[in-house]
Amino acid sequence: MNKILVTGGCGYIGGHTIVDLIENGFEVISVDDLSRGSLKMLQGIEKVVGKPVKNYKVDLCNLDDTEAIFLENPDIVGVIHFAAFKSVPESVDDPILYFRNNFNSLINILQCAEEFDVNNFVFSSSCSVYGNPTKLPVVENDPFTEPESPYARTKQVGEAICRDFTRVKQHFNTILLRYFNPAGAHPSGHIGEFMEKPENVVPVITQTAIGKRKEMTVFGNDYDTRDGSCIRDYIHVMDIANAHTKALQYIIEDRNKSNCEVFNLGSGDGVSVLELIKAFEKVSGEKLNYKVGPRRPGDVIEVYANNNRAKQVLGWATNYDLGAMMDTSWKWEKVLAEMSKKEKVAG
Repeated sequence: MNKILVTGGCGYIGGHTIVDLIENGFEVISVDDLSRGSLKMLQGIEKVVGKPVKNYKVDLCNLDDTEAIFLENPDIVGVIHFAAFKSVPESVDDPILYFRNNFNSLINILQCAEEFDVNNFVFSSSCSVYGNPTKLPVVENDPFTEPESPYARTKQVGEAICRDFTRVKQHFNTILLRYFNPAGAHPSGHIGEFMEKPENVVPVITQTAIGKRKEMTVFGNDYDTRDGSCIRDYIHVMDIANAHTKALQYIIEDRNKSNCEVFNLGSGDGVSVLELIKAFEKVSGEKLNYKVGPRRPGDVIEVYANNNRAKQVLGWATNYDLGAMMDTSWKWEKVLAEMSKKEKVAG
């Protein structure tokens, strides 16, 4: 059984990926300093897969503590690196925080992979690397434009760090996965997005519908799009998770054509924010209280993926449509509400 280290394993995408890895026969350990992740994710994972997952509460910016994980687990064969700060508005307000955390953690994990001869690496990238693309849908070899936020810049530079490292380490295999807008939750209702104040639009929608938020804001309705709101490519988190499993299998089985490859992970369809709200209202039967506000700094106008390469090369497919994304998100929001009630009674 191949042992995989998942960094940021207590986060949204990391936690769902751990489930998919275990269900596909991998052994998994997590590292998460819990500054953004939650131990509730590990508790939910255990309910789904029927066994606990060990987490190391380590800040990957600390090299000595990171090395200690590899020393304790000499049988690690691959790393999936999610651990990074990811808030676009926060990165605009405090770019140095993002540069320091996202670059140092990546450099340390790559250094440890080299030191301990772990030669399979998957990097969590983002569609934000494309900036405001000049043509749609975007394909993997499209040139980058100027990033719209410091967060996006950390992904552009992070990819470059991986490429440069891999170029001189011919035995080292790297997959760069550029995912678009993850949404939804595990169908079991045991895991989902745990952040109290998420910035991703789908949990903002569900929090508004359930009453955690008085209203939500659509940031801009004057963009050059079909209804004036930003357009994104929404993809279910379990589809994203499965792509990481398939990427690892691809390089562990030596099926890769080069030692650094990149794949878009998106549905292939663009959905506007206003269309997303309508899709939620249709699935849930709830009328959403929202207002239109000014544009938000750092937002790209429109981006969606050409996902042919991931389908053809990795054998990946999307199994959840927009309705399923909204349905599982709403189910998860109601689970969180029940959790909160129980915690208040217990506390």
